[in-house]
Amino acid sequence: MQDDTRQKWLCDMILVSELKTGSDTSRAAILAACASRLSKRPEDIRLVKVAKRSVDARHKPDVSYVFSVWVEVPGEKALMRRADRLHLSQKEEPVYRFRAEGTKPLAHRPVIVGAGPCGLFAAWILAETGYAPLILERGKPVEDRLADVRTFWAGGALNPESNVQFGEGGAGTFSDGKLTSGIKDREGRIGKMLEVFASCGAPEEIRFMAKPHIGTDELRKVIVFMRHRLEEMGASFRFGARVTDIREKDGRLEALQINDHEWIPAEAAVLAIGHSARDTFAMLRGKGLEMERKLFAVGLRIEHPQTMIDVSQYGRERGEFPAADYKLTFRAPDGRGVYSFCMCPGGQVVNASSEPERLAVNGCSDHARAGRNANAAIVAAVLDGDLQAFAGEDPVFAGMALQRQLEAAAYAAAGGRVPVQLLADFESGVLSTAFGEVLPDTGGLTGFANLRQVLPEPFSQAILSAMPDFGRRIKGFDRPDAVFSGVETRTSSPVRIVRGEDMESTRIAGLYPCGEGAGYAGGITSAAIDGIKAAERIAMRFAPAAKEEER
Repeated sequence: MQDDTRQKWLCDMILVSELKTGSDTSRAAILAACASRLSKRPEDIRLVKVAKRSVDARHKPDVSYVFSVWVEVPGEKALMRRADRLHLSQKEEPVYRFRAEGTKPLAHRPVIVGAGPCGLFAAWILAETGYAPLILERGKPVEDRLADVRTFWAGGALNPESNVQFGEGGAGTFSDGKLTSGIKDREGRIGKMLEVFASCGAPEEIRFMAKPHIGTDELRKVIVFMRHRLEEMGASFRFGARVTDIREKDGRLEALQINDHEWIPAEAAVLAIGHSARDTFAMLRGKGLEMERKLFAVGLRIEHPQTMIDVSQYGRERGEFPAADYKLTFRAPDGRGVYSFCMCPGGQVVNASSEPERLAVNGCSDHARAGRNANAAIVAAVLDGDLQAFAGEDPVFAGMALQRQLEAAAYAAAGGRVPVQLLADFESGVLSTAFGEVLPDTGGLTGFANLRQVLPEPFSQAILSAMPDFGRRIKGFDRPDAVFSGVETRTSSPVRIVRGEDMESTRIAGLYPCGEGAGYAGGITSAAIDGIKAAERIAMRFAPAAKEEER
């Protein structure tokens, strides 16, 4: 800005909310809506930044984008006297600020176990504050992992260490890349996460979208960029490095074993192992870590034409608006909760298996969400009574035993292919023989199967009881030719690794169990935030290890 005009803009910022622009998202449309609200000329308003963008479809088919924007405008004090009527505020967004103040010397660099969102963001904070963490990932880098997954989906062999669950980026790499979360964020950690993602190539719009998502195609690129940035900040990665044992001394972490033979000394380690690291859960349990059984949900994926969801949610074809989503809940007659999970507009159902002869499905979407189908998991809550038959030698792992049984049944149902069945045939308990108008869009080979023989009857009945209600809320949701795929078991971790208020394991000091695998998160955002918190705990206690050349 030129010096002769600077004085004009010496004013405070105002947040203007509830600005409707129809289908137009241009700067001119936003300024026009803002000028109309404030009774100003567009040229008198400076648009500083967009704080939020959402879609309002409450009065369909009258659909509109709605913005909240930070602006600078002369006469802000007079405007703020009418703040309630004009939907104005000056509440600042929380800004992330953290200073590492730990003083206890570290002899060795901190270790991050797992390169999913939890591990990557723990590593980011530690690297940014000078701790040069070592990241151990049992799977492969994104580029090699993608090749393994595509080979598997085409009918090749499953690689148990490189698949939809394991590898750089974690399970979220093959998802919709949703960044929504219900957690409160007074410290600005979510803003920090979004800033990091955007700086590593994620679309800038994630900073202000009401329901931000990156998409699996863009997220793969972002994860690679994050790796390079982390390495520039002093972090190191080791792929194909599965933690197989832990050594302690006097109740404190001393070293981690890699791949059954190599020991890496460490006094501080973040356990960001993900919800599918069943062998690691067993190892940690064997080392005496305190764990609790955690309830979760299981069910099936369902596919509909995305145009059907759009028309139901918008009251018309979506046009310039994004592919519509949905969120559904229902209480079954037996009290079991039934709900949609991980809804993927314009996405694919994918074979998300990680163990031989066991099959699980998940959903993913590219950033554009341009696929022909919408899919979501329709899952029913697992109750305590469901797990009594799976308690075995260790009741803590009863949920994991249930998961494995369902996945083995899903694998057998269609000879290793993703088992699929039309909704009407699922209701009747008969094998489907042909698709209707809904053609599945699947990452992986499919085969017809009777999913009533895969999913236990209490879960099947709960899901069936919900379908008429879902059909009333979304027209066509219970259409007979909607396609079910099975089985969805990895909604969340079946265990929780107990930790104290300092986020350390109650059994071995220096171990920081966090993220989805430890039972403290559910999704990319909450996992990333838990990783940030773990890194803060380490940096508040320990000073960075001396560099080799300084020793």
